[in-house]
Amino acid sequence: MRFSNKSLLVFTLCMPGLVSSPAVQAETPSDTANTAQDAANLDARIDRMADRGIEFLRTRGQSDNGAFSGATGAAVTGLCVRAILEHRPAALQADPVVKDALKYVESMVRPDGGIYEIGSKHRNYETSTSVLALIAANEANDETASGGAGKYDSILSRAEAFLKDIQWDEGEGLTPADPAYGGAGYGSHSRPDLSNTSFMLDALHELGNDAEDESIQKALRFVARTQNLPAADDMQAVNDTKYADRVGDGGFYYTPAAGGQSQAGEAGAGGLRSYGSMTYAGLKSMIYAGLTPEDPRVEAALDFIRKNYALDTNPGMGPQGLYYYYHTFAKSLDVAGIEVIDVEGGTVHDWRADLVNQLESSQQDDGSWVNRQSDRWMEGDRQLVTAYCLLALAHAKK
Repeated sequence: MRFSNKSLLVFTLCMPGLVSSPAVQAETPSDTANTAQDAANLDARIDRMADRGIEFLRTRGQSDNGAFSGATGAAVTGLCVRAILEHRPAALQADPVVKDALKYVESMVRPDGGIYEIGSKHRNYETSTSVLALIAANEANDETASGGAGKYDSILSRAEAFLKDIQWDEGEGLTPADPAYGGAGYGSHSRPDLSNTSFMLDALHELGNDAEDESIQKALRFVARTQNLPAADDMQAVNDTKYADRVGDGGFYYTPAAGGQSQAGEAGAGGLRSYGSMTYAGLKSMIYAGLTPEDPRVEAALDFIRKNYALDTNPGMGPQGLYYYYHTFAKSLDVAGIEVIDVEGGTVHDWRADLVNQLESSQQDDGSWVNRQSDRWMEGDRQLVTAYCLLALAHAKK
C-alpha cells in the first residue's frame, strides 16, 4: 500500500523539507528528460548488480537438496527465491535452481500450516519468508502465462492461518494491556520482537490483509510500544510502557516484551536506545496498519530518519545488522512512496542513488555480498546477505 500522491503532498506539508516527489513538484521538459535518464541509468546499474548476485546464488549458493543455507530451515531459501524472482520472474520456468528451491520450501510445509523445519525455533520467520517466496512464484506464473497461476494458493491459505494463530494475543492468555500483545516472535516460546513482527506483517499484507484486518491492528499495538514516543491523547495505539518518554526521539527498538530490550543497548535514564533497522521496520509496519503521513507516530519516525540518515552504518548499531538494515531501509521508503530525504543541515538525498552507490562499492568479486565487519545475525552468510541486497535493489528500481 503506497501513499497516494495526495498523501505525499500532505506528507511534505506536514514536515517541510523531509520528502518530495515528482508528483508534487513542477518540472520543465528538460528536467523531466534528465530525471528519466537518471532513473534509466540507475535501473541499468541495478540490473548489472542483480545479474551478478543471482549468478552467485545459482552457481555457488545452493545445496543439492535445493536449500540455501539449509541450517536455517526454509528461512534463507525463501528469501533467496523471493530475491531472484523480484528481478527475474521468468526464472521460475527457466531455471532449475528456482524450481529446486521451491520444491525444498514445499517439503517444509507442516500439517499445522506452517512452513518450517521439524523442531524449528524459528517457525514464524521461516513461514513468513516462505510465504513471500510462494507469493512471488504465483505472480511469476501469472506474468509468464505458464498456466500455473494460483499453484500455491492452498499452501498460502493455511500458512496465513498459521501465522495468525501464533501471533501473541488472547490465544496465549494475553490482554491488549500486555506489552507482548500483538507481536510475533521467532515462533518458539520466546518473546515477540519487532523484527519478526515486521516479517509477519509483510506476509499478511501480501496475502491480501488490509489495514482493517484484526491481526494487523493487533500488531500495531505491539509496534507502537516499540517506538520511543510519549503517548498523545488522540492516539489509540501508543507506547504505554515505562520506556515511552525516556528517549523520545521517535525511533524504534527491538521489543517492549519481557522487560524490554534494544539491541543497541540502553540510553540515559533507563531508556531503550533507538536504532536504524528497527525504525524502518516500524515505519513500514505502521503504514501497513493504515497510519497516514500526518499521524504523529509517522511524523516522529520520519524525524528520526532525517536526523540519522546513513548508509555506511546501521544507525545506533554501527556495522551490526548492516545488510538487514539496507533491506528494511529500501523496502520501507519504497512502501512509503518517499523519493528524497532532506536531512538536517539541508542536504537532499536521493536514497535510491545512495543505496545503489553503497551496494556497488561492497559487492564482492564473485557477485555476492557479505558483512566483513560483523557476522552478528548471520551476516557472515553470503546467501542471506546477497538475498538482502537483491531485495533492497528491487525496491530501489523506479
